[in-house]
Amino acid sequence: MRMAIEAPISKYKKSNYKIAIAVCLGLAIWCVYDGYFNKEFMAKYSDAEGNAVGWLVINRKAPPYLLGVTALLVGYLLVLRKKKLIADERELVFSDKNKITYDSIDKIDKTYFEKKGVFVITYKNENGREVNRKLSDKKYDNLSAVLDHLVEKIS
Repeated sequence: MRMAIEAPISKYKKSNYKIAIAVCLGLAIWCVYDGYFNKEFMAKYSDAEGNAVGWLVINRKAPPYLLGVTALLVGYLLVLRKKKLIADERELVFSDKNKITYDSIDKIDKTYFEKKGVFVITYKNENGREVNRKLSDKKYDNLSAVLDHLVEKIS
């Protein structure tokens, strides 16, 4: 009996989240600096009474939101690192509730897998409807092993 093949979330996808986290954090720091410490910037965007206007208002109000977005991205990244696609002996498992049995797969279109790292599985869902599911190597690493396993199982 062969072991299940696992395809974890790709490094590409995780890297994109890390970049977004760095950008949000960097923008928050930049806004805090300009909004509270940069005297020249504060003088430029203050009215005659010393009230904040324009960009100074944005720079003072944006950091909490940017930090909130950063926290959400970090949380989602922590959840992502545990997700994976599993091709076992009977089915393709995306999550506990999302599975495709090999019996329900009608065809696999791997036309663009070599060039673009994408293949499409056509299968019948629980209601008997034909559904296409696209899998990309930008979302999962080790996808070529999963594809080989699928082709072997449905042939």
